[in-house]
Amino acid sequence: MDITVCPGGLRGSVTPPASKSQAHRLIIAAALSDGVCRLKNMAMSEDIAATLGCMRTLDADASRDGSIIRGAALVDGHEVPVSEIMDCGESGSTLRFLIPVALALKGEGKFTGRGRLLERPQQPYIDLFREKGIVWRREGDVLTVSGRLEPGEYRLRGDVSSQFVTGLLYALPLLDGPSEIVLTTPLESRGYVDMTLDALARFGVQAGFDGADTLHVPGGQTYRHTDAELEGDYSQAAFFFAANALGGQVELLGLNPRSVQGDRVIVEQCGQLARPGRVELDVSQCPDLVPPLAAMAALRAGETTALVNAARLRMKESDRLSSVTQVLTALGADIEEGADSLTIRGVDTLAGGAAVDSHNDHRIAMMAAVAATRCAAPVTVRGAECVNKSYPNFWRDFAALGGNKQ
Repeated sequence: MDITVCPGGLRGSVTPPASKSQAHRLIIAAALSDGVCRLKNMAMSEDIAATLGCMRTLDADASRDGSIIRGAALVDGHEVPVSEIMDCGESGSTLRFLIPVALALKGEGKFTGRGRLLERPQQPYIDLFREKGIVWRREGDVLTVSGRLEPGEYRLRGDVSSQFVTGLLYALPLLDGPSEIVLTTPLESRGYVDMTLDALARFGVQAGFDGADTLHVPGGQTYRHTDAELEGDYSQAAFFFAANALGGQVELLGLNPRSVQGDRVIVEQCGQLARPGRVELDVSQCPDLVPPLAAMAALRAGETTALVNAARLRMKESDRLSSVTQVLTALGADIEEGADSLTIRGVDTLAGGAAVDSHNDHRIAMMAAVAATRCAAPVTVRGAECVNKSYPNFWRDFAALGGNKQ
């Protein structure tokens, strides 16, 4: 689907969808629990549908919209036929979170996915599981893991993705003894691990940091059923923060100002970008914010912005350092791509008048739409349906705010 966006600032109010990161975490905890859980304010997207579908494969019972999850089936001894394959779609969170969970529950798991999913790095698990005697095998589009997790020490890198840490945090409490996760490199995206610990605590599971590089996880725990309400998603709201920085007047509703979401830092970063002078932002803890930050930086007329420590963006739905550069350059931005950084020299107005490829990346499509509001000529976003991965109603909300969408 191609969508053409005409110039013009956004106006009005919008409620961003519920946090996708929080939804993944609450769904898994609810499905592991000992009873019925009601999750309020659930927003369905392709990624969330993938997690719900995988939990059903692991015997959980969930309503189609994910609002009610019955977790008791996961702990009542049911066995899943080994032929069942968990389809993770394009969701890296689903795949990385559930590999250890499947091993802890069943001693095996089969996974598949689409797009770049199975090409995204899994080395921290591969190295760790080799030490533990767990078999890791990929045949075509199917990844198979087999072997039982045992309590003990789990050493893995912290600078590839915090999702590996989260996967272990869900699985290790189910084992019959205590475990430790030892980080062999500094942890990036610490905020996402904090979100995981918050979700576990809501369901009565204890785990936490013991120093900067070790997490202690007691074993023999039970996830206690509870109800929960999801917060608005700062990762998606960031695009409307960017729209405001580009001249819009959008009121954002449904956001928790005290949220543990790491991407809440967008509020502070907008303030930094509003001030004159060179700005350098370390995005190692908030890589998903780079597309909206780049759109804002592109129009800081006469000012330079550096987004640094961003190497992990090359391993997302697209190579985001490359795709951000390509799209914004096509619109008239002055942007330089480095090995792990972007340097952006702000201009007064983007020329637009181009058709840009979304690179099948939801955040690139949303970035292009927001940047188009400050272009001199219309912009066509190709593959615009990719927003369904995280924010299916994005184009509807964009139009309701006065986005001149043809």
